[in-house]
Amino acid sequence: MTPAAPPRIQLLLVDDHTLFRRGLKALLAQDERFDVGCEAGDLGEALRCLTQRQPDVILLDNHLPGVRGVEGIPALKDAAPKARILMLTVSENADDLAAALQAGADGYLLKTVESDQLAQTIVKVMDGESVISPEMLTKLVSAFRTRPLVPATETAPTPLEPPRPNGSSAPDLLSPREREILLLIARGDSNKLIARELDIAETTVKIHVQHILRKLGLSSRVQAAVYATSRGLTAH
Repeated sequence: MTPAAPPRIQLLLVDDHTLFRRGLKALLAQDERFDVGCEAGDLGEALRCLTQRQPDVILLDNHLPGVRGVEGIPALKDAAPKARILMLTVSENADDLAAALQAGADGYLLKTVESDQLAQTIVKVMDGESVISPEMLTKLVSAFRTRPLVPATETAPTPLEPPRPNGSSAPDLLSPREREILLLIARGDSNKLIARELDIAETTVKIHVQHILRKLGLSSRVQAAVYATSRGLTAH
């Protein structure tokens, strides 16, 4: 008996450029893993879509009429609590990236991304990973390095500054295995690659990642990667 195909990932496209949106919809429709159930040209239309059906992943442009995409993330999350949000934009501004991550975006890609990489990223985001364009991660890390690090008790972190765990250093907070995994996250490895590298189960990696985020007061793998990279922690 042929096993049933896994359910398609339900997508909502939010972009004010009609031709781009339709082209993207046609492209994703060629991949049997995806189903573009709804599309919208602005935030209001997107919210109306969410009253009709709940997507798994929302592809969100930042430049929308009336309100920026990053400013609409809280409303989208309220309307679709289980949906993952992937920014797909032309903005290469590190502040836009930081604002998106702070608002709860699960990924940030530039529209120059190749189609196969976009598809892979959608699947990764659906699986709970946080993905960011490599060139944007470099900009974000550079922005972090230009800002002075101060104890969290003195001032609140700026939008480009990740939370810090009460002035303690990562080596004091993390176990040797957690430090090892943090370095691999900073290298850009997925949970599957980390599991293969360390010869442990992928579920074990996920548990370690959760512990790392909790101990460091971070909310995503992207923040963990920036935390490690901005402190010169790298895997050899």
